Amino acid sequence: MKKLITILALGLVSFLHAEDPLQFRNDSAAVQSDVSFSHLSVILDGGELYPMGDLMDAVKNALYGGVGIRYTYWEDVDGIVMFQYAYFKPNTDIYYDGVHQFIGRVGVDWKWKLIHPVVLGGGFTCNWTRADTDKENSDLRGGTLVDNETEFGWFVRINLPVFKYKEYSAGFHVMWEQLWTLPKRSNMLSAGVTVERSLW
Repeated sequence: MKKLITILALGLVSFLHAEDPLQFRNDSAAVQSDVSFSHLSVILDGGELYPMGDLMDAVKNALYGGVGIRYTYWEDVDGIVMFQYAYFKPNTDIYYDGVHQFIGRVGVDWKWKLIHPVVLGGGFTCNWTRADTDKENSDLRGGTLVDNETEFGWFVRINLPVFKYKEYSAGFHVMWEQLWTLPKRSNMLSAGVTVERSLW
């Protein structure tokens, strides 16, 4: 214990007596070239979700809205975090009015110079769904949604920025999402509009 205290005391004394104790931050080329979090934006987006495959028979198309953030990760790659909400109406005779769906996504957007200004993106998704009813009847079709369902999957998307003014920008996006639901995968297409404001 005495050795540890002695080492800490010597380290503190040499740190305090240095001309610039934080000079090491400027000496590192890695730090100087690091662009992570050099830009941060807040995102609002909305559009329409189009169920594909078997989902087309189960639910109707639905409008969605969401918020998110975009941050610089590498020079041509941005990190994205998004949260969205949609309400699906059933396409069949079922004992509840609809299904609430909350969606969380994390991923990256790649600004490929060859196709600029189009941006390619992808990542992972988590969907939480709950039937719009208080009646619990897991024996009926769709009854398992009454006590919440959580599914994970992946998504890919294409963004097309069309407007930029000072800190604001806007554009369109199309996204394909697949959930790893068993025994069959669930697929969904979405298209919408994104409005973004840069914070720094």
